Amino acid sequence: MAPHDLIIDDRPVHLAVRDHGGDGPPVLLLHGLGGTLLHWDAVAPLLTGSCRVVATDLRGHGRSGDGPWDWEAALDDVQAVVDHLGLDTPLVAGHSLGGMIAIRWGLRHPDGPGIVNLDGLRSAETAPRHYAGLAEEELTALLGEMKAVFDAQAAAMAQPLPEAHVAMFPERALRHTADGVYARPDAELAARIRYDPHFQDSVPAVADLRCPALFVLATRNLPGLPGRVGDLMPALRAGIRRDLAALTADRPHLRVLELDASHNMVAEQPERVAEAVLSLRTQPTGA
Repeated sequence: MAPHDLIIDDRPVHLAVRDHGGDGPPVLLLHGLGGTLLHWDAVAPLLTGSCRVVATDLRGHGRSGDGPWDWEAALDDVQAVVDHLGLDTPLVAGHSLGGMIAIRWGLRHPDGPGIVNLDGLRSAETAPRHYAGLAEEELTALLGEMKAVFDAQAAAMAQPLPEAHVAMFPERALRHTADGVYARPDAELAARIRYDPHFQDSVPAVADLRCPALFVLATRNLPGLPGRVGDLMPALRAGIRRDLAALTADRPHLRVLELDASHNMVAEQPERVAEAVLSLRTQPTGA
């Protein structure tokens, strides 16, 4: 069937949903910070032959409503989508921020079919000990440069978009006001997420997962990173591999896959991402 859009509006924060249809076990797809459910439009058709596929805009994103950022509230949003569409207990696949929500969903549903986390284990702006392979002096300098870049981006988010930039965003990712057009999420929500400990480092929570989980790691930098931020990314990825390996070594229900892609893997490699999601269905349940 053709994708069907709907709004779940019988709750404090309304939720925009795209039901892609399909036959088989349910899969719920969660986008990353600043994204929308459109993020999955290339992946979803690759899954509907084997799964019932649903995507949703996270709170504060796309056409979903605004609400304070709280992980438990975000999980309640996911549960509301599941309940409204009768998905029972779906496999949850999330990219970036969505992957961090997926980890917490897995903790809430230890007997569920599992989660797929697509490069959603640490923000680039994490603690110095989480990077690997850089001398302390160089790491400190690079972290300072990255913070300046992120601070500038945060300041820009609090201002209306320049007219030339509006067309770069899908309409559902824009907020029109009397003062101008703003990108969603708003600056306040983005700042709350930016400094949240689970957003900065979700790796420790992996140790408590009892459901099957697949962690898909990027191996390349995003193109066009400003300044020397790109020099920091290999160290971030090396730290994730190091710390994740220690947690997954004796936990066969947890698997790691490295993908020849950047953090934008869903757009770059939709076929491989779909294969990763489908592969989890063969993973045995339980630790």
